[in-house]
Amino acid sequence: MTRGYSLEQDLRLLINNPKYSDINFLCEDGKKLYGCRAVLAARSEIFDSLLYNGMKESYENQISLPKISSSGMEIILEYIYTGSIKKESLTKDNIIEAFYAADYFQLTGLQENIVEVVKNTLKTENYSPELLSKIAEIMPFLEENILQNLLVEKVATIPLNTIEFGRLSITGLQYLLSRTYEKAKSFVTPEYEVFRYSAILAAKQVSNDAFKTLMKRLPTLEQLENSVQVEDLFTDSQKVTKELEPLIKFIDFNQINGKILTDIIEPLEIIPTKIILDAYRQRVRSHCAGLNGVRGESNFVWNESECGQNLIIKEYGKVISASNHCLLHQSVKAKMEIDGKSKDIFEWDVIIEKTCRWSWVGVCASENINHDSFSANRSSSIWVLGSNGVCWNYDKSLDYCSSFGDGARITVHLDMNKRTCCFTVNGIKYPEVFTWNNLPSKLYPIVGLMYPGRFRIQSH
Repeated sequence: MTRGYSLEQDLRLLINNPKYSDINFLCEDGKKLYGCRAVLAARSEIFDSLLYNGMKESYENQISLPKISSSGMEIILEYIYTGSIKKESLTKDNIIEAFYAADYFQLTGLQENIVEVVKNTLKTENYSPELLSKIAEIMPFLEENILQNLLVEKVATIPLNTIEFGRLSITGLQYLLSRTYEKAKSFVTPEYEVFRYSAILAAKQVSNDAFKTLMKRLPTLEQLENSVQVEDLFTDSQKVTKELEPLIKFIDFNQINGKILTDIIEPLEIIPTKIILDAYRQRVRSHCAGLNGVRGESNFVWNESECGQNLIIKEYGKVISASNHCLLHQSVKAKMEIDGKSKDIFEWDVIIEKTCRWSWVGVCASENINHDSFSANRSSSIWVLGSNGVCWNYDKSLDYCSSFGDGARITVHLDMNKRTCCFTVNGIKYPEVFTWNNLPSKLYPIVGLMYPGRFRIQSH
């Protein structure tokens, strides 16, 4: 192309071109790249202070960049000279190095460009575990790092037992667990599966024998129902314990089923005794021995601004309990807004950790509700199933299922395409509530309880 027609095209001639350079950079991998001082300084304050500081760097022809890879530096030069990056320039092999280099040289425009490329690419190719592992190797974890947060959110939506061992490093897993531990963030993996993946990944660092042993002794939740307890000799427990140390404090053993704790996890002797004992105590206090919980879940938390005054929200929004002053039924809505425009099926679990005289689980419309005075048979904007097995909406009742009490797990299945609802109670799925065949377009999960009720909400 003849020069003079396209500024961007002409400036591309400067990229890593020794002919027009007056400075070169020796990168981390030993590769040398070429640049033009004036252009670099004009486009980056970091380069300006580096190349025109009056010290030796101002006069030397070569500057070492021991923390910047040549693949990352090539992206920096392309962006600085042209103000953009060709789509094919960024690949899964260099995108993290490029983001790190952009952060180092404080090129926020390039960082935003890279994040957009990652967002678009991950829609069709999900290699977020690999990217999270790579960024964990070269950058400290910071709350405001947009790419780190994006990758954590992406990996959190992938069940860990579907990620092949080797795709996610221990450091990458530590990033993931630390950012989602006791945080209101979406997460799809039950906590037992979090422990399982962490333990097997740690064992893989120790030896192939340790890896194979834990693969046998730690079945997935799906395999648990038909699994036979394996007692293979496990001689590497201390080494695995050491590899697990960075992860243990970010695993919530209180969320794991009590029987799994006693029969599967404790016999491995890779978890400190105090952690196991604390989990047992928590189970006794909360009456949730059958729990296999999931961390995070920003949508599935109770809403403090839509809550009866004698109800208490605990455990980062996951649990609602009635104080001993709550002698009449009160209600609380979840934060999750269910919009009929999506026409999706929404499902969530409510676990009755402690029942009360008539426990109520269901949905409500978006209009204001008096949460201090809950009545299942007086409100036209509430649709609930009671612990006596009866469904109510306003003055309409329907005998629906068997009664339930302490430890019951109620799954709400809301079909916003057909605007219908049905429930699973303790593993038995019942048909649609035929009288609820025209639910409104916007709904929220709701429960009604009184002392001594205590309910937990989580994704199904």
